[in-house]
Amino acid sequence: MKSPKGTESVIAASYHDTVNVLQGTQTNHSGPFDRPEWFDLLVHAGQRPLIALVTNGDEKAALALTRANGRIEPLRNWYSFTWRPLAPDSNRGQELLTAIAFDLKRQTHRLTLWPIPDEDGSATRLEQAFQAAGWSVTRTQCDYNHVLEVGGRTFAEYWTTRPGKMRTTLKRKAKKVSVEILDHFDPAAWAEYERIYADSWKPSEGDPDLLRRFAEQEGRAGRIRLGIARHEGLAVAAQFWTVENGVAYIHKLAHLESMKALSAGTTLSAALFEQTIDRDNVDWIDFGTGNDPYKADWMEAVRPRFMIDCLDLKQPSAWPVWAKQYIRKLAPGSTRG
Repeated sequence: MKSPKGTESVIAASYHDTVNVLQGTQTNHSGPFDRPEWFDLLVHAGQRPLIALVTNGDEKAALALTRANGRIEPLRNWYSFTWRPLAPDSNRGQELLTAIAFDLKRQTHRLTLWPIPDEDGSATRLEQAFQAAGWSVTRTQCDYNHVLEVGGRTFAEYWTTRPGKMRTTLKRKAKKVSVEILDHFDPAAWAEYERIYADSWKPSEGDPDLLRRFAEQEGRAGRIRLGIARHEGLAVAAQFWTVENGVAYIHKLAHLESMKALSAGTTLSAALFEQTIDRDNVDWIDFGTGNDPYKADWMEAVRPRFMIDCLDLKQPSAWPVWAKQYIRKLAPGSTRG
């Protein structure tokens, strides 16, 4: 395989329809959606993987991809907070990513990758790799991520900084519900979560079987925090969190709309914040994607999530897409993410 400068390289690129080849890939910022086990869940849910892998001796890097919508996209779904390259965060890792970008021209005229974080440099690394490989690259913000940096505070110290209305609500309503937080998967508790979600204001669950398998997987690893709030024995609110590597991830939350006056969701959230801050000792709490106003009551920072659209303009099939992008850039008010 040729390097970017045209010299011979021992880097070898290959493509695979199994996620097993992702074992041993490294990222300095791993989370729930970077593990081979997560990608395996997506495959069992019906997605067809296209794993782009480059190796150089014992070093390797990968992009977990799939073919969809006439292009190559990330191997992900709506439960994924992030998608990022699986490569060492180093100069050598960047060379491997650039090698993948070069070779992917043999596979497609277009890749569209999202939602990519950049607080860890992932979006910048991908943008630079594809630009170095000769792709036309457009980077835009596609979503928001609300987070809390704990900063060594206790829950009590954090709670004093919350909006007065929220603190008053907890003080008035907390005694109306009992809270249970499980650190293992429990079928009965999960059934309560599913019932609450089905009767809540939330849209219908995208893939409940996949989400349950993910919860079971996280339970076996000891990472799950499944919270249930009950009023007079009836489960009225439920939340599904996980904890790993100093980060608590809020995956799902719901409450019965008919019991909204209890404010059980606020009570349950406060209990889970206390659990993860004071007992799990996390450094961050991650509220996933979306810019829902209520997230700002709990979180203190917002991070962008990016989409990187790559076109190989040497392939005629890329030209119509490029033309549409060029016209949009000329439109009044258009901005680059």
